[in-house]
Amino acid sequence: MKLSIKEIEKILQCENVEEQLLLEVKNDDRKGVQKAYMKWKSSKEKHAQLVTQFEEMSHYEREIRSAGHHYIAGIDEVGRGPLAGPVIAAAVILPEDFYLLGLTDSKKVSKKNREEFYEAIFSKAVSIGIGIVHAEEIDRINIYEATKLAMLKALDELTVVPEHLLIDAMKLPRKTPQTSIIKGDSKSISIAASSIIAKVTRDRYMETLSKQFPEYGFENHMGYGTVEHLTAIDSHGVCLEHRKSFAPVRDRYVSAKLF
Repeated sequence: MKLSIKEIEKILQCENVEEQLLLEVKNDDRKGVQKAYMKWKSSKEKHAQLVTQFEEMSHYEREIRSAGHHYIAGIDEVGRGPLAGPVIAAAVILPEDFYLLGLTDSKKVSKKNREEFYEAIFSKAVSIGIGIVHAEEIDRINIYEATKLAMLKALDELTVVPEHLLIDAMKLPRKTPQTSIIKGDSKSISIAASSIIAKVTRDRYMETLSKQFPEYGFENHMGYGTVEHLTAIDSHGVCLEHRKSFAPVRDRYVSAKLF
C-alpha cells in the first residue's frame, strides 16, 4: 500500500531519509509526490551550497590557525557612503568550532537573517569590539581616516588580544600580523561576522535616530542619499548627524551658508 502524499511530505521533512524510500518517491507518478520530492531535492541542494560556501569562507582562518595563531579578528565597517550618521566598525574573534550556515556579506543577507545571525554571533564569539566615529569627526578627518579610526576603536574594545587580523580591504597601523582582503566580507567568515555586527549596530542606531529626527526618515534609508532623504534635506535643512563635507549636503548648503 502506497503512503499518502501527506505522509511522504512528513517523512521528507526528516533529516535522514532512507535511500529506498527516496527511490520509491522519485518513481512515484503522483503530481503531489513529485512536487514534494522536488522541494526536498531543492532544499538539499541549497543546504549543500551553503556548506560549500562556509567551507570556502573558512579558508583564511584554517590557514592562519595552521600557522599557530588561534585568535583571529575579522574586521569590517558599515557606513562609509551615507550622508548622515556614523561609520561603525566591528572586530570579531570567532571560536575555532564556529559554524553558521548562510553567513556572508551583510548586504547579501535579509534583515531578518541579519538579526538572527547577530544574536548567534554574539552568543558564540570569543570577543567582539565595536568602534563608532560620528559625523563631526568624519568631517574633520575625512571618511577614509574615520573608517580606520573606527576599526582601531573596535580592536581596542576586544577583551582578547588577537594574533592575526583579517580586514576588509584596509591596512591598519598595528604591529599585529594582518591580511587585507578585497571583498573580504564574502571571502572570510570572520570578516562576514564583523560585517553583520557592524551593520545591525548601525541600523539600530539610525532607527533610534529617526525618533529624534523623524522628518528625515532615517529608518527607511539609514542615512544614504536616497530621493526621500535629499528631499527631506531640501525641506528641513541639515541636523547634527549630517556629514557636511559630503557633496550632496555641502553643495546644497555651504554656498548658501545655511550651517
